[in-house]
Amino acid sequence: MCELRDAYAKAVAGGAPRRDHPDRDYPPYRSSVLRHPKRPLVAVRDPEAMELTGPVFGTTDVTELDSDLTRQHVGEPLGERITVTGRVLDRDGRPVRGQLVEIWQANAAGRYAHRREQHPAPLDPNFTGVGRCLTDDEGRYHFTTIKPGPYPWGNHTNAWRPAHIHFSLFGTAFTQRLVTQMYFPGDPLFPYDPILQSVTDEAARRRLVAEYVHDLSVPEYSLGYRWDIVLDGPCATWMEKGR
Repeated sequence: MCELRDAYAKAVAGGAPRRDHPDRDYPPYRSSVLRHPKRPLVAVRDPEAMELTGPVFGTTDVTELDSDLTRQHVGEPLGERITVTGRVLDRDGRPVRGQLVEIWQANAAGRYAHRREQHPAPLDPNFTGVGRCLTDDEGRYHFTTIKPGPYPWGNHTNAWRPAHIHFSLFGTAFTQRLVTQMYFPGDPLFPYDPILQSVTDEAARRRLVAEYVHDLSVPEYSLGYRWDIVLDGPCATWMEKGR
């Protein structure tokens, strides 16, 4: 599944322009052949009206428990507790303040709390795997959660997704809408995952991997990871629908 990535690297070395986003029908990611758009894009006639219909959240809508996925149930969830934090920035490095950040993820066994989940791993009654927070004045977000486990997903023989957390951000305008995934450093499944490998530019792939930061770890409690997100511009975090 790395053949297309290697071909891209060879083309760039020969002078071809870099591109972060893969083809919409990336063959190793089998379901993309069925899911990718096949009709012309629909032009938005009134962008300002679209901005007015977007979701708006304030401090009264998001509570402290929303960002701590380990405290949302009666008991404690099983698994490795982690702290995930970082800054949400625009293309000029300015903080994006007061913006909604949502996450969802599998539990420590690689199981989603979803009725259509078929992976035969145990559910954790004390872990739902969803959270949200608002960025502060420095554009910083913060979550306490459980490190998700890898899971099989049936794309090909012995297909396993690397551990990851899904992120959704709205930004200050519709053009800054972003849905993406954060990965963990040193995962041995990276070379075998067609979703991550479909990002053919190595620098763009690195921007999807969080950094372990020992000073962010909470003594006797959790390990710390930092992952900054850039919503637009040439160094934007890769997203599912390109730019």
